[in-house]
Amino acid sequence: MSWGVWLVFVLTDGTLIVTPGPAVLLVVSQGLRRGSRGALWSALGILAANASYFAISGTGVGALLAASGRLFTAIQWAGAGYLLYLGALALLGPHALPGTGDAAAAGTGPGSLFLRGAVLQLSNPKALLFFVAILPQFIDRGRPIVLQILLLGITSIVLEFAALAAYGAAAARSAHVLLQPRYAAFTGRLSGALLVAAALGLLRFAG
Repeated sequence: MSWGVWLVFVLTDGTLIVTPGPAVLLVVSQGLRRGSRGALWSALGILAANASYFAISGTGVGALLAASGRLFTAIQWAGAGYLLYLGALALLGPHALPGTGDAAAAGTGPGSLFLRGAVLQLSNPKALLFFVAILPQFIDRGRPIVLQILLLGITSIVLEFAALAAYGAAAARSAHVLLQPRYAAFTGRLSGALLVAAALGLLRFAG
């Protein structure tokens, strides 16, 4: 892989990353309700899923999964259903300040937030499309494939971490105002609406 090809990959992947989609909506939602730390844990779940995609892309498993329409559709529906459930809880549940009420309830720890990010990205058709249809365009079959995938994977993860961290931090800064008592209910509903929007983004491509 030449440096020119790598730069084209950076521009292509960077553009896709900063374009708001289900992953960005989830991180913003968690940033509003859980602060920058909560957004970061969700982002790490997303990045872990991406790392898994990079790992399996070299084995052809990603193409096999894409070819199995029923299997991937089931994964999409499961991921979207999980996000709809979380969105409904945020929309209909109590809206307390962080550290009280629902913010202290079970299911808001680092593990749960990490899982939300991983589930979303593993059921995101745009992510699978990238690894099956776009990533191979940057691979030179005449050179070691594993090393190229490793380079592209590290590049992509660094870029996406920076973008998601920025989105999450921006949402968390806004939350300092939005989580005041008079705005707390609005912020909770906004967080829930973003989760529902992320779920609908997944269902848009479901078979």
